[in-house]
Amino acid sequence: MNPKPQLKVSIAVEQGDSLAIRADVLALKYANALYGADRAAVRALSGAFPDIEARLPKPEGFYITPAMEAAAAKQILFIGVGPLRQFGYREIRAFGRKVLEALAGEAPNTRHVALTIHGPGYGLDESEAFESEVAGLLDAIDSGDFPPDLDQITIIERNPGRSRRFAVLLDQLLPNGSRGSRSGTAQPLAEASDRLRSVGYDSQSKPHVFVAMPFAEDMDDVFHYGIQGAVNASGYLCERADLSAFTGDVIEWVKARIASASLVVADLSGANPNVYLEVGYAWGCGRPTVLLVKDAAQLKFDVRGQRCLVYKNIMGLEHSLRSELDGLKGSGSGNGEPDS
Repeated sequence: MNPKPQLKVSIAVEQGDSLAIRADVLALKYANALYGADRAAVRALSGAFPDIEARLPKPEGFYITPAMEAAAAKQILFIGVGPLRQFGYREIRAFGRKVLEALAGEAPNTRHVALTIHGPGYGLDESEAFESEVAGLLDAIDSGDFPPDLDQITIIERNPGRSRRFAVLLDQLLPNGSRGSRSGTAQPLAEASDRLRSVGYDSQSKPHVFVAMPFAEDMDDVFHYGIQGAVNASGYLCERADLSAFTGDVIEWVKARIASASLVVADLSGANPNVYLEVGYAWGCGRPTVLLVKDAAQLKFDVRGQRCLVYKNIMGLEHSLRSELDGLKGSGSGNGEPDS
């Protein structure tokens, strides 16, 4: 007898609007409040379902509905999760698995599911968040808890730069872009990538650097190529959030992440008041800080006496920051547990 051919689930990254992608199902989170793509989807669905918000799931639950004309996908799946500030790397991994498990029971004919990556938009390390969600998807595939006809998973990312970085990362994790399944010959998850074995489960215990800086388009390259690369290369997760973009529980999350950070990196360029607020909170918590600025003349009086790395370009910033972080780590300033 000829062996049964091994079927595969292809995983890809696509840049664009999640509501515009054609798929059988668009999977979104619901974190006790509406943010980003889930907020846009609910607003679009409200014309057909005036009580749509009352239908949204509690944590651990899910709700699937015809998309009507709210999205290009045929159906929208909402997965209930806890409050956003509690939606960390472990919960992101669980979300990825829950998406496929829910569809296995409620929409078994699903062939193509689309979803977004959670975490970077509210401050988590983007690579760790991406790997956590992909690992959750692979958990479901490796255990057989997914729609039997599934052949495509598309990860949608609106930001072009982040989409490119996700595509590179996915190629490192799954070089052939697919996952063996359903034939009984699928390799264990750890063999797909050792990096995925424990990601999400132990992410919260990894040392992290909190980055305080303006959320402006002209600062994106400074963060991604000048700061994030240096922070990750020094062995830290790199987290960042914009206080002006959020209120309530996310501000509490920001404060908690600053208080638990191994150190805080703050770019004071432009004298952004939120950045100074975050630096002040870090000092109040006794967190070590590394201050950056592109033009020393922009420094306000309360930090002029502090040591500050002045940079002229992104390459110089990456080099000087990495040297600074390695020096702090070697001295123990960036290694210890946060002060109680």
